[in-house]
Amino acid sequence: MNIDTQTWSEFKNAFTEENSNPYYSILVILALTLLNWLLEIRKWKLVVSHLQTISFKTSLKQSLAALTASLATPARVGDYGAKAAYYPNEKRKQILLLNLFSNGMQMMVTAFFGMIGFCLVGLNYPLPVSTNKVGYILLGLFLSTLAVYFFRNKTLLIKGLSIKSVLTYFKGLSLKIKTGTALFSLLRYLVFSSLFVIVLVFFGAENGFVSLYIFIFTMYFFVSIIPSLFIFDVVIRSGVAVWLFSIIDVPEPTVLCTVLTMWLLNFVLPALIGSYFVMTFKPAESQ
Repeated sequence: MNIDTQTWSEFKNAFTEENSNPYYSILVILALTLLNWLLEIRKWKLVVSHLQTISFKTSLKQSLAALTASLATPARVGDYGAKAAYYPNEKRKQILLLNLFSNGMQMMVTAFFGMIGFCLVGLNYPLPVSTNKVGYILLGLFLSTLAVYFFRNKTLLIKGLSIKSVLTYFKGLSLKIKTGTALFSLLRYLVFSSLFVIVLVFFGAENGFVSLYIFIFTMYFFVSIIPSLFIFDVVIRSGVAVWLFSIIDVPEPTVLCTVLTMWLLNFVLPALIGSYFVMTFKPAESQ
């Protein structure tokens, strides 16, 4: 992949020439981007209600500030510390667990659709992946599952927490929080997957919607399990996306324009807004 060939001129041309009414398309893209973040903010408001009730404005502030703080850390682990910092010491361990539950539910949805997408891609398209590599991946997943089982009672990085105690805490959450978090995670996944499809078509992809969706499901699954820093995130996403979509002959400039647009809308723009909340942050005082 030669990213240097994707000049600003090519990006601008792809953004305008393929659409008879680009302004309508841009409005739809911006509306879905806003909806994506509204769902995430609403989900956090619901999850944290297990501990205390917060307003939508407070949830917005915490969510965007956490995104900003997380971008400089591998796998965005800074998200956990940033949200916990808004609460007094005696509540921070529970906030970490609630955030883990929220992110874990989103990951489960991504993995569910991702495995369906990967299976459909493998059954219908020739993948440039050897049988040995697939075997190594499956072996790694099996060994990871065994490790989780055998070390379920061992203390994690946080004192007093083990895999077993974390799962017990999750079981104690109300049905409303569990089902609501699952629903918000599903809706958010469908929104940003549809957003990716619309942006691909906007930049000139002519493939059928079904094929685009299954490749998007597969791509999101791959990039979600690869930890990365903010400065490398767009490069990794671009590499995975170009590799996958080349199988169905989506032009490389179209894929790169789409990944860059999604990255700017869903990470850079919210992070810029969140930077205000980071700069005006005041630590919570213990009660």
